[in-house]
Amino acid sequence: MAIQSPSSSSSFSYGFTCQVFLSFRGTDTRHGFTGNLYKALTDKGIHTFIDDNDLQRGDEITPSLLKAIDESRIFIPVFSINYACSSFCLDELVHIIHCYRTKGRLVLPVFFGVEPTNVRHQKGSYGEALAEHEKRFQNDPKNMERLQGWKEALSQAANLSGYHDSPPGY
Repeated sequence: MAIQSPSSSSSFSYGFTCQVFLSFRGTDTRHGFTGNLYKALTDKGIHTFIDDNDLQRGDEITPSLLKAIDESRIFIPVFSINYACSSFCLDELVHIIHCYRTKGRLVLPVFFGVEPTNVRHQKGSYGEALAEHEKRFQNDPKNMERLQGWKEALSQAANLSGYHDSPPGY
């Protein structure tokens, strides 16, 4: 699917701050795949949001980031080996899927070094990461509900048509 540049369709970005929002685990892909994708999109004149801060596990999604998601037209979650280790990434994904369901936004998942089925069914590194989150949340009903939302968002995103790539040496 080709994404039009702003000059080719003035109405494309109307009402949107960003055309594309990248969701990714920084330690896995920031200086490789996602960094290169960001550069390619911006070189084509596509206004793309990339979070420039390395957020640590446990950090909460900020209101400004929620606003950036709300004001984006297309979402590209880059599912990598450690994506599900980050509660931040998972909270972000839940909001992305909410925008997909309620506002008809486009989600184009990229499976980088992970099998879509492992994301969909929370197997492999995704199952391990969610089990760790569950251990931390076991005595907190609110966070257990949050965990369930993460699982549903992962399944829904992995059911969408996307791009599957393996890093060199994978």
